[in-house]
Amino acid sequence: MSELRPAALPSEEHHEGGFRPMVEAIDAELANGQDTVRGGAHYGELVEQVRTLMDRARLLSPSDDLALETISILEKLNEQLEAAVVTEWSAPTWTRHDLPGRGNITLPPFIIDTADRDGVHARITFRTFHLGGNNAAHGGHISLGFDDLMGMAAAVHTGSVTRTASLTVDYRSVTPLNTELQLRAWAERQDGRKVYLRATLHDGDRLCAEAHGLFIVLKPGQQ
Repeated sequence: MSELRPAALPSEEHHEGGFRPMVEAIDAELANGQDTVRGGAHYGELVEQVRTLMDRARLLSPSDDLALETISILEKLNEQLEAAVVTEWSAPTWTRHDLPGRGNITLPPFIIDTADRDGVHARITFRTFHLGGNNAAHGGHISLGFDDLMGMAAAVHTGSVTRTASLTVDYRSVTPLNTELQLRAWAERQDGRKVYLRATLHDGDRLCAEAHGLFIVLKPGQQ
């Protein structure tokens, strides 16, 4: 879904000492006729090129000449990019739900198909960068995918900002790289501020991994 925007982003109450009120900021920009596509029209392709660089770097074995040439290029590039670095709250990854993984380079790229109180259904791909060994995804990256999408499920279910309290992952079979997988996350129950979640990761009919998590609804001002 290219236009999905979760209903539970930080509100004004969470601003002081905690999360910034992103929904209000986006709506204010829309009301003023401002462009809310942070990062610009080419941000998605920029992210894809960086992901490809990460894939190459994961299996790179360069000659000394190539290493020195690459270092020189990256030094110059990092100097250029420094001028465009913004704060956490102004970064495009809060709002770019039109891009895989919200355009967040630190996440395995995923596409959300549905997100509502019944849960989140997503298609996620672990790339070469996420290699653990023997052409399988690293368990830590699998946990990262679960954590992010279970957090989204918790937020959408509660309509509130949440934090991960605990996350347990059971690895059932090899999770392949460069394959579109199905990840489902949903809330099983809520007890006050405690939200108990489940999630599964499938390659077709084969269960790759499953997770149980506890997420906590934050009080206003909590970080």
